[in-house]
Amino acid sequence: MTQAIAPRSFDTFEEEFDLDIAFEPDAVASPRAPETDINPREPLQFVAPAAVAAAVVTPNLVPLAAAAPAHTPATAPVASTFNPVGELVASASAAIVPTGLHAEIAVPRIAIHVFAERQDTLTSAERAGQDRRMSRATTQIRVGGIPAAISTYLNEPTPPLIVVECLDDPNALLAQIDRLAECCDSGTKVVVIGLSNDILLFRELMRRGVSEYLVAPVQPLQLIAAIGGLFSDPAQPFVGRSIAFVGARGGAGASSVAHNTAYAISERIGANTVIVDYDLPFGTAGLDFNQDPLNGVADALGQPDRLDSVLMDRMMVRCTDKLSLFAAPATLDTDWDIAPEAFEEVTSRIRSTAPFVVLDLPHLWSGWMRQTLIAADEVVVVATPDLASLRNAKNMIDLIRQGRPNDAPPRLVLNQVGVPGRPEIPAKEFGNALGILPSLIIPFEPKLFGAAANNGQMILDAGAKSKSAEAFQTLAQIVSRRELPVLTGPNGKPGKPGKAPKAAKEAGSPSESKSLFANLFKKR
Repeated sequence: MTQAIAPRSFDTFEEEFDLDIAFEPDAVASPRAPETDINPREPLQFVAPAAVAAAVVTPNLVPLAAAAPAHTPATAPVASTFNPVGELVASASAAIVPTGLHAEIAVPRIAIHVFAERQDTLTSAERAGQDRRMSRATTQIRVGGIPAAISTYLNEPTPPLIVVECLDDPNALLAQIDRLAECCDSGTKVVVIGLSNDILLFRELMRRGVSEYLVAPVQPLQLIAAIGGLFSDPAQPFVGRSIAFVGARGGAGASSVAHNTAYAISERIGANTVIVDYDLPFGTAGLDFNQDPLNGVADALGQPDRLDSVLMDRMMVRCTDKLSLFAAPATLDTDWDIAPEAFEEVTSRIRSTAPFVVLDLPHLWSGWMRQTLIAADEVVVVATPDLASLRNAKNMIDLIRQGRPNDAPPRLVLNQVGVPGRPEIPAKEFGNALGILPSLIIPFEPKLFGAAANNGQMILDAGAKSKSAEAFQTLAQIVSRRELPVLTGPNGKPGKPGKAPKAAKEAGSPSESKSLFANLFKKR
């Protein structure tokens, strides 16, 4: 029996590491009032279709002559501002998946046709088609619902995926689905958007070959997640989270920040991480980790279609048990004229090898750089507190925001803060000009960084108790959305979290994590 569900309001939950706040060197940062927040981040809610209909999904839409069941009653339309199915599935996913972790979505190169009736569905479909996760797919959006789809496919073949919307009652919806099935080719998947939140209707649609059913109104990320779930590869256990580091200007230290953050993710958080050095002529990843500069990235870019797990393992250098390196050749013998598609393919294949992939991007601008920045799951812009960095960072952030309408803004890291005798733009003014307050400020410590670079060490090894070491551990938690593991003390009592208690003590709770940042640069 179907019960009408009254609309109700839900509290919004902030992202786990939604704490972009400014610091002054050697001072405690004061919390920002909510009304002065210039960097709002809306929580991302995904729907996991595989978890809802794992036992009833039929791969293909096949024509069946079964009539609509008489026991399926009509359901009152759901209010346009409330989606109970999306809310319930999002809550269930949050309970199953560890806090702060979300499965990354990858949509393959397919054609997708959308036939919508509601204006908000058309808007959501347009925003979904412009999303970075759908960059490889070709999306066509049309008006008319299921009747328009039937009329279209009487004269042309069907694409791999059809998304149709129907505002009719369940009996009329099932009748239209039967007519659509007669026009569909074998192997076509169909996603239906309707108004009825009815489990009997859902099961009947699954029995007739529909791949997924969504209750209107649908959000862009909800639609993307449903599409990604239909075409996920069962042989691929996961898609790693890509984190791109780019410098606002030359000498900003983006490579050092990227390498030290990746090392902190692997050693302090304990997650397998891969560093990809895309600065082919001048990359420093091999030097920073005291490794011979192999042609790993260059060889991979030269033959992206042949990459598999065995070949990539031979190309990578194992720095530690959990950290691998795709080093750049760092030679000028070649012009390195490589197609942008090769960078996309190599990055996509490397993401299947580790949960976290850190992309060390050079300070240049080209088509593949733009594409890599927009396609990354997280972007970190590293800048120094000067006017040139401010101008370049603003240009980068504006472009990334425009190309990623459904994602949070990039992270901003101010590096080399506090150089003696150098006039600097205060962190607060720097952030206000960009509309993004710095997520982290790294102090200027030339002796520590110089010694670590000359010895091929990371800051966590060269100066484990330094402010910069704590900063890198904090940044590792922010971009990975994970906490430092808590070690067990004597007699089974909880011990200190990893080797940096100050940087990870409060990272798990959004309501208390301001103390994490506030203690970063306390005077010792």
